[in-house]
Amino acid sequence: MMLEGKRILLGVTGGIAAYKAVDVCRRLVDAGAHVTPILTEGAEHFVGRTTFSALGSEPVRTSLFDDPDPIPHTHLGQQADLVVVCPATARLLGSYAAGISDDLLTATLLATRAPVLVCPAMHTEMWEHAAVQHNLSVLSGRGVHVVPPEEGRLAGGDIGKGRLANSEVVFAQVVRLLGPHDLAGWHVLVSAGGTREAIDPVRVITNRSSGKQGYALAEQAARRGATVTLVSTVDRPPPVGVDVVRVVSAADMQAAIVPRAAHYDAIIMAAAVADFTVADPAEHKIKKGDSVPVIQLRPTHDFLVDLGAAKPPNQVLVGFAAETNDVLANAESKLRRKNLDLIVANDVGAPDVGFEHDTNAVTILRADGSQRVVALASKHLVADAVLDEVVAVRARR
Repeated sequence: MMLEGKRILLGVTGGIAAYKAVDVCRRLVDAGAHVTPILTEGAEHFVGRTTFSALGSEPVRTSLFDDPDPIPHTHLGQQADLVVVCPATARLLGSYAAGISDDLLTATLLATRAPVLVCPAMHTEMWEHAAVQHNLSVLSGRGVHVVPPEEGRLAGGDIGKGRLANSEVVFAQVVRLLGPHDLAGWHVLVSAGGTREAIDPVRVITNRSSGKQGYALAEQAARRGATVTLVSTVDRPPPVGVDVVRVVSAADMQAAIVPRAAHYDAIIMAAAVADFTVADPAEHKIKKGDSVPVIQLRPTHDFLVDLGAAKPPNQVLVGFAAETNDVLANAESKLRRKNLDLIVANDVGAPDVGFEHDTNAVTILRADGSQRVVALASKHLVADAVLDEVVAVRARR
């Protein structure tokens, strides 16, 4: 798990967005973190301590004085790897910036040397107030990390800036602060999804690839510090911090990747690029009353071969082999023929593996002939295993 063994203090303050901290807590625990929730008195007007006690790693803490530990703020602050305040109200920001410790949360913030991440949420007028912006500037100058609010619907039906950032955005920032940063400074390109080859303006030839593995690779690479470009055929929400280039066909994907390929430290071709395209697509929709059409196919250009032939010395090139038979033999052949550093092979006919599933089971073949088997796991865990191998290849050069 990406946050395994990390101790996180989750401070929740008294704003209407406090309910969203429930999902943040769940995500952190699911990622392996030990989460200690700290609720202010104001927070308990909006959310119940029972909820956070159930979802967190230990019961909610609320008081400096009603605690078996005589100095809870000191011990909590010393043990933390990260303190997250979500949501952070204007009052919390003001107290923290001024060094005022009038409850357990503010006392802990002043008693810790761990990194601190604040996630402000408030009405637009409050967010834009000079005092709030000054306090944020002071905190940022002291090294406090800030997840700025989003624009959207606010309490009372208003719309404007001040809405708490999405829990996925908060979680991604936590991972960036605590997770491995072994891809910091890297530029990584990932392809995702199945290409679509036109029969006519309405119909296409495609495959069952959902793009989930490619998106997981892009997301995990970004969390590990890389600057990521995702070339995708599917209309899925983009991972946080990832630049997405939309394409449709195999030719589109080739045009999007090949000219820029030399600029990347790693290229991971997770997309299911069509092996065949329609030789002569119809200009207009083929009608059912017409004679049954004969569709002539021609091979697409395998531009992964081009990428392998032109690969810069320090670039790591990764291919995928989705097979239904002779999986390892077919993957090994592609690895050699296309001059890849790694190839990720999976049996898409196996239960819960490959296309459209949230899980995958793969064998990663290396150019030196060795292998790494990844048993059935989430596609994010598979993505991390692939990225581990990418880093290892680069380290050996």
